Amino acid sequence: MNQIERNEKLVLFARAGEELAAAVLAFPRAMWKYKPGPKRWSIHEIILHLADSEAGGYVRCRRAAVEPGETVAPMDADKWVEVLDYQSQDADEALALFKLMRGANSRFLKARSAAYWLNTVTYPSRGTVTMDDWLTMYALHVKAHIEQMKETHAAFLTSQEGRAPDPDRSLFQQPKLS
Repeated sequence: MNQIERNEKLVLFARAGEELAAAVLAFPRAMWKYKPGPKRWSIHEIILHLADSEAGGYVRCRRAAVEPGETVAPMDADKWVEVLDYQSQDADEALALFKLMRGANSRFLKARSAAYWLNTVTYPSRGTVTMDDWLTMYALHVKAHIEQMKETHAAFLTSQEGRAPDPDRSLFQQPKLS
């Protein structure tokens, strides 16, 4: 990735907190805890997931500076949702926390030298990624979950019409690194 492309990703990365805050306003709060299926996440749970994911990102992007090449701890997101009972946690607090951490991460990343972006971290499930790849993943992560929220809202509206949402339809698409 060249510096121009990186700067574009950094802008996308930095805007995610405000984009998320604006996106959730489109969904009636009364349906935030609606789950389109037993293994599907509610909008409320997605917000909590994004805060926890950003907390992991806070550590990972700094670890790449201090301990490049090391393996990062995996996060079983579905297990976190269940075991930490995201539905009982405060979504407003999680949103504020996400925005705070994303701002801190954005300032940290903007201050990195060109050499930093060649550093790597290794994910047990994804393998080794450069920090440029990591930036792409995190820059697109929120957008993908906003789309998931839209799909969850559509499933909610379908359920309000007395129809069941399609249980086999994927509501989340993992962003591609390309």
